[in-house]
Amino acid sequence: MTSKQTNIYNVIGKNIKKYRKQKGLTQRELAEQLLLSDSFIGKLESITYQTISIDTLEQIATVLGVNIKCFFDEE
Repeated sequence: MTSKQTNIYNVIGKNIKKYRKQKGLTQRELAEQLLLSDSFIGKLESITYQTISIDTLEQIATVLGVNIKCFFDEE
């Protein structure tokens, strides 16, 4: 895996965490709304998990009330 690929997962994970916290949700609450495990959300946010489907990203974006493009912002 290239550093660019690793970096995009880092960016996505940080952004999921940022928007989840802005929404006032815990990892468990977000996971419950998505019918996923809280450990899956934790891995996404900690960059342990290195793949995620566009469908799952879209579901997370919907629950968090953001556009999926927000997860790719490197700011």
